[in-house]
Amino acid sequence: ADWPDYVFGKDYRLMPVHQLGSFIEEHGHLPNIPPAADIARSGIDVGEMQRKMMEKIEELSLYIISQQKQIDELKLKLAETGR
Repeated sequence: ADWPDYVFGKDYRLMPVHQLGSFIEEHGHLPNIPPAADIARSGIDVGEMQRKMMEKIEELSLYIISQQKQIDELKLKLAETGR
C-alpha cells in the first residue's frame, strides 16, 4: 500500500479547515474514513485503517504547522504595533 507520506508532497492539497468542518457536519465522519455503519456492516481491514489513520495524523500535523505560522504572524503584527 502507498504509505501516506504523499501528504507532505508539494502536490498534495490539504482540505481547507472550513471545508473539513462542512464535510464532517454533513457526513458525520472524516473524509477518506469509512462511517461507523459501514464498518459495523462490513468489518475493517486493520492494515488499511492504519494507513488511513496515518494519513489523518500527517494532515493534522500540517494543520497545526499552518496554524502556528498564523499565530506567529499575528504575534509579530501585534509586536510591531506596540501592543
